Amino acid sequence: MKELIETIVKSLVDQPDEVNINIIKGEKTSVIELSVAKDDLGKVIGKQGRTAKAIRTLLTAASTKLKQRAVLEILE
Repeated sequence: MKELIETIVKSLVDQPDEVNINIIKGEKTSVIELSVAKDDLGKVIGKQGRTAKAIRTLLTAASTKLKQRAVLEILE
């Protein structure tokens, strides 16, 4: 799932080298922490959060297929 989020986010931002993804695994749920450059934060979130919601939807679909649960946190 890390590769999925990384591919999507790196294609959206102007500074792909600044994309950092950290996964915190729990018993039932994995939390994926995403941090990007400050200038690219708006591109990842999108207008009214539409881009972030779309990324979360894809993540939910992929994690459901693997019989897991994943949550995306976008860090500032």
